[in-house]
Amino acid sequence: MANITAAIVNELRQATGCGLMDCKKALVENDGDMDKAIVYLREKGLASQAKKASRVAAEGMAYAAVIDGIGVVVEVNCETDFVANGEPFVKFVKGVAEVIAKQNPADVDALQECKWVEGNGTVKDAKDELFLAIRENMSIRRFARIADGTCVPYVHMKGKIGVLVNLEVEGCNATEIGSNVAMQIAALNPRFWDKSQVSEDVLAEEKKIMMAQMDNDPKMAGKPEQVKEKIVVGKLNKFYAENCLLQQEFVRGDIFQGSVENYIADAAKKLGGKVSFKTAVRFEKGEGIEKKQEDFAAEIASMVKKA
Repeated sequence: MANITAAIVNELRQATGCGLMDCKKALVENDGDMDKAIVYLREKGLASQAKKASRVAAEGMAYAAVIDGIGVVVEVNCETDFVANGEPFVKFVKGVAEVIAKQNPADVDALQECKWVEGNGTVKDAKDELFLAIRENMSIRRFARIADGTCVPYVHMKGKIGVLVNLEVEGCNATEIGSNVAMQIAALNPRFWDKSQVSEDVLAEEKKIMMAQMDNDPKMAGKPEQVKEKIVVGKLNKFYAENCLLQQEFVRGDIFQGSVENYIADAAKKLGGKVSFKTAVRFEKGEGIEKKQEDFAAEIASMVKKA
């Protein structure tokens, strides 16, 4: 049996764009013969991923759910909205969420090796099988899992944003409260959950900016420092109201006028129980991924030239 080194596996990976484990298996199956391994991967339909490797998977779905009492939010990416909205892709994303809830993987790499919801394969096997059907790059980008407290999921615009809200609940059903808070998070994307989370460094920077703004304002520049300090305190309250979830104005003014924190307390009281916000997770599909600008005319011209 040929000696399958890491360097040979990596060389095959670079030549085909396939995963390391697929490349290693191909080399083992073909006694280390590189050419035969490439043919093997092509026959399996995996090597064609190399043609797609330059395309960025920035579309897809952010999905949130509660499965057997476990809260899960996950982002799975693909290349186009057409695939993202298709039943096979949506089914795969929901399957991934179920695996996360039931098997509690440590990270995305561990998730790939978890047993799939159907059959005897892994999550990676299911992803590879789906690739053969849709022929687009896919990646499970990130996930979060919350096992304690009461979780309420919210999915905005068929997976543009997925939010999971975690509450501490006593004596009532807080589903509607959680859903309204989740919609607030989806809409306004607060930097902090509560003003207590705002660090001294952030506050110092905000105060510095506010003082500089007053120094540059002819109407304010001549004011005594103690007056400016009082004004800064007022401006910080506005900062909290704009950046901290619980201090934000509740967006559904049709059912409550006031802060999110007061809405939660008021709604819980009307239900005869107690509810407090613990934490939340917000995933927006593709955030932070730089989409590649494709020059399709040049791509087609290149293909014609090669032909």
